[in-house]
Amino acid sequence: MSLLEEYRWRDSLQDSTEGAEAAFAEGPVTAYIGFDPTAASLHVGNLMPIMGLVHLQRAGHHPIVLVGGGTGLIGDPSGKTEERQLLTKEGAAENLAAIRRQLEHFLDFDCSTNPARTVNNLDWLGEIAMVDFLRDVGKHFSVNALLNKESVRRRVESDEKGISYTEFSYALLQAYDFVELNERYGCTVQMGGSDQWGNITAGIDLVRRMRGEKAYGITYPLITGAGGQKFGKSAAGGAWLDPARTSPYRFYQFWMTVDDEDVVRYLRYFTLMDPEEISELEAVHAERPHERNAHRALAEEVTRRVHGEDGLGNAQRATQLLFGGEITGLGASEIADVFSDVPSSERPRAALEGEGTGVLDLFADAGLCKSRGEARRDIEGGGLSINNRRIEGIEATVTLDDSIEGKFLILRKGKKNHHMVRIV
Repeated sequence: MSLLEEYRWRDSLQDSTEGAEAAFAEGPVTAYIGFDPTAASLHVGNLMPIMGLVHLQRAGHHPIVLVGGGTGLIGDPSGKTEERQLLTKEGAAENLAAIRRQLEHFLDFDCSTNPARTVNNLDWLGEIAMVDFLRDVGKHFSVNALLNKESVRRRVESDEKGISYTEFSYALLQAYDFVELNERYGCTVQMGGSDQWGNITAGIDLVRRMRGEKAYGITYPLITGAGGQKFGKSAAGGAWLDPARTSPYRFYQFWMTVDDEDVVRYLRYFTLMDPEEISELEAVHAERPHERNAHRALAEEVTRRVHGEDGLGNAQRATQLLFGGEITGLGASEIADVFSDVPSSERPRAALEGEGTGVLDLFADAGLCKSRGEARRDIEGGGLSINNRRIEGIEATVTLDDSIEGKFLILRKGKKNHHMVRIV
């Protein structure tokens, strides 16, 4: 299966320029995708182009990750209705290093045949003189054509402030990136989201004009959910690849809760499963969607890729907590993350010192039981637990030694009613 055939069956090919498929068929090519370092982490909205690079490398081609240390200081107006907050050079450099570490989970930067390469466009954009840039690059761009670009036109029409010259110049900078990559690394293909089509074709044209070389472009569809919402860092509820921003548990749950109509499509987009595996999961999902086998496979594959086996294991153990699983092995921060959305209350540390607090009072004060009498009946019926351990007697007491790292107690009534007691 060729690279573009791979993209097609995964429904991840939006468009390609004439000659792109033939160029890939002729032999290994060098292709790039750009990422602006606007944050110290990538997010799930970046996964489509990232997986595009993964398939590119697996097919024997040479991937370049262009991290826009230069263009990131300017800001891409595509898809934006107002100007971005400008980064500092130091902030962009820090974000670039963090992004490179995350991409190491997806791409092989050390293989001997076709290693991935990270490039920072500040290396050339930071050196070129303005007069040289305007003379050698700017002369190839028509202001009328730039004003007709959707990203520019939308800003001019929707923002009463218009668009600054800074962002207006973004298309020239991105096009020039393609010229530099072509000269330095023989790069002939630029890839990106479908909203980058205008920037990509501008780069192709500039490579032809300045280098006399043929170049090509490929775009991926912009992903939306079943409800039409954009699949990105804001629409996705802040689903970042950095575990400090989105814990492995929350990341796992993000995939477990995607819409039933989207899950098979996302298996094609975001995993390396082959057609037979996905077809089998699709059939099971159609017959027994309540079993959530497709969701579980998706969550496991993507969480393992981003957070490793340890992160996946922690996410799965944390998930089981909600159904009475063992708390052992999970820290207070992970447990707090799991139960962050359940009702909670505070209890003074002094109340749990010494002999502690009786379980009847604890459950009644928390409101999980309406009274001590109800708590008594629930314990006698085996329906109450603390930290997922069943309470065996009505005379039991709870002390700091029973808490999780001296910070929390997780009360549970039945199978689904939880309450977090924060020890203060």
